Amino acid sequence: MTPLFDALVIVVLFALIILATRAFPFALFSRRDPPRAIRFVEKYIPPMVMAILVVYCLKDIRWAVWPSGIREIAALALVSVLHVWKKNAMLSIFGGTAFYMILLQLVS
Repeated sequence: MTPLFDALVIVVLFALIILATRAFPFALFSRRDPPRAIRFVEKYIPPMVMAILVVYCLKDIRWAVWPSGIREIAALALVSVLHVWKKNAMLSIFGGTAFYMILLQLVS
């Protein structure tokens, strides 16, 4: 076997595994309501993950040094405003990311 064939087999296997893990919940709960534990996870995990990501993004800011963190706070404020205004996650994510990248280039 060649390294190219080995890599192709590995990619196909990983694709099948990922497809199976994505399709499993739909196959399992297609005919009945999910249990309470699954509904809890469905309701509360996404906001918790977002809160963890915000903390992770702001963890390296040196708050005692001015103007450290201005770009991050401005981008966070824009994401918050966009999300409350339009309630569109994609707009919030891409708008905030583009705004932060622009600030990185303009503000040093």
